[in-house]
Amino acid sequence: MIQAGSMGVPFVPIRGLAGTDVFKRRDDMMIVANPFDADEDIVIARAENPDVAILHGLKADREGNAILRRHGEDLVVAQASRKVILTVEEIVDKVSPDDPDGTYISTINVTAVSHAPFGAHPTGCPPHYEIDKRQIKEYLECSGNDEAFQAYLDKYVHSHKTHEEYLERFGVASAAPR
Repeated sequence: MIQAGSMGVPFVPIRGLAGTDVFKRRDDMMIVANPFDADEDIVIARAENPDVAILHGLKADREGNAILRRHGEDLVVAQASRKVILTVEEIVDKVSPDDPDGTYISTINVTAVSHAPFGAHPTGCPPHYEIDKRQIKEYLECSGNDEAFQAYLDKYVHSHKTHEEYLERFGVASAAPR
């Protein structure tokens, strides 16, 4: 669905959902006749174009060109979104499409860039830092019910006024470049 949004098409065909009950809960998908094979029905899903995507990357230059981590769909999400805010580990003089560190994203797809060392925490951002397994474990344990998850958010998200306060809580503030 995000891929369809990134391509500027209204929908995308999907295999594998026909015969499931997903359509009872979703109004953004439907079964239609395959226009190339009258004997086959296919699922189509409406394109998604998020208003804003907030993504974390390795580095960016002052023009807004950036290098994203290699995993995931970050580039496709950026291309589908109306606005893209990037947080990055470092601001550098120049980012190039042939940079070997990750996936290049052009300034044409970027609305704003913010320097945010450890901005992916508690997930990792190799080679800068690895995943915080203890923190992810606590997150998963708390995500099982609304009350526990709200307590988690209050403790680790809402209780900090700045990114620096958050980093200090986890003992990484001294490692973050200023």
